[in-house]
Amino acid sequence: MNKWFKKAAPIILAVSLLTGCSFGGDKENKTKEQSTLKIMYYDESSFYQEYGMLFSALHPEVDIQVVKTPDLYRGGNEGEEIDREKVMKEFIEKEKPDLLRLNLQEYEKKAEEGTLYDIETYMTKDKFNTEGLVPGMIDHMKELGGGKLYGMPSAISGQVLYYNKALFDEYGVAYPTDQMSWDEVIQLARQFPTEGEPADRVYGLKVGYSGSLHDFSTMLAESQGLKYMDTKTKKMTINNPGWASSVKTALDAIKSKALYVEDPNSNMNGGSYEDYLLNNPFISGQLAMTLEGNHLVNQIMEASKFIKEEGVVVKDWDMVTFPVSTQFPDESNNVWYSNIFSIAKDSPNADAAWKFISYISSEEYARVKAKMDSYEGFPIHTKYIKDDEGRNFAAFYKLKPSRNNQYRDYDKLPPQFDSAFYDIMNQELRAVEEGKKEIEEVLEYLQVKGDELLAQEPVTDKK
Repeated sequence: MNKWFKKAAPIILAVSLLTGCSFGGDKENKTKEQSTLKIMYYDESSFYQEYGMLFSALHPEVDIQVVKTPDLYRGGNEGEEIDREKVMKEFIEKEKPDLLRLNLQEYEKKAEEGTLYDIETYMTKDKFNTEGLVPGMIDHMKELGGGKLYGMPSAISGQVLYYNKALFDEYGVAYPTDQMSWDEVIQLARQFPTEGEPADRVYGLKVGYSGSLHDFSTMLAESQGLKYMDTKTKKMTINNPGWASSVKTALDAIKSKALYVEDPNSNMNGGSYEDYLLNNPFISGQLAMTLEGNHLVNQIMEASKFIKEEGVVVKDWDMVTFPVSTQFPDESNNVWYSNIFSIAKDSPNADAAWKFISYISSEEYARVKAKMDSYEGFPIHTKYIKDDEGRNFAAFYKLKPSRNNQYRDYDKLPPQFDSAFYDIMNQELRAVEEGKKEIEEVLEYLQVKGDELLAQEPVTDKK
């Protein structure tokens, strides 16, 4: 009970502020017509912590029933092929939720199927205020919806390029800016010194968790809209000049020694909390630039409060947008609109469903949520995506999510393809990094080997 209360305390406080310290809601709401609202969500506890307690305090006339969905996102038995579209369709037909919680790809698919309610009719009727929402968000949702708006995200998240201003000043390097290309960011990273012992030296850039040629070159290729296979034809597309260029760019950057690579033998088990925080090279001041999500902001703040020794924790820092392709300067695969709520087209409780969407899309909800920790990301009102130091938090929402996603329709591939090809590609690119193979021969091999894997019959547990 104490553990639950600790987690829920900020929400209880927020609810009390909203309801005038009365958990029963206002008398007017009690006299309103009661309605039931079935909401599709991962689990009931998470739903109420993120949305339900606040909404229910203001709308006690709406009886919420959470339809749990964990089985939709679990894999089958090892190697067993799962048709997730079919599973979701069967789930919706059986449970008949009024509100569907979707990701961007699911939202686009449901919009194509014509199974969602156009919420613009409600927005017009209620004169819903869209001022202050993340720029371009509604337009993007309409684009995915074929010109119509079938739902609203409740959060935005993604990665940005953090930079240590003190290191840039010390070495006379110009600060990074929004919408820089990968080449520009790499050139900035290479202006920092590469001498010194690994534990003490400065690094220009940290990319991903492993810093491997596989991960870095894949990131560069994705920014160019390149995919290593076509999910519709189930044919490989990796053996081309674009991929060769991405691998070469990543390889040159790694060989320059400007990139920080995680020590695979590093083990923080048994270390102090201070050691854990300072194990992040950006927090400890070793790193000029790093690509991370919004969780790094919380980690820096935590380190600043916990470690009092002057000059140990990075202090003068800021952020810009994730590096982009010159071909797609306004979008990124590293920006997400999350927890999209859409109304089922045949819902008998569409009015109550809209009441929920309009509330969690409101500035009032954003104001309250901005004061509480959330793993879902930032509110969708830009007024509450900021800090008190005037840092460039707009970097989190300046770019729109890219539709050139490597993993789009990925669930249509043979289930054994993912892990098998990843291991082969990682091994082959490691050979390139070690100078044992050439880029062109590796890409040619991956093209052939990938096609062989895609042509295989799905492995199942049936005899």
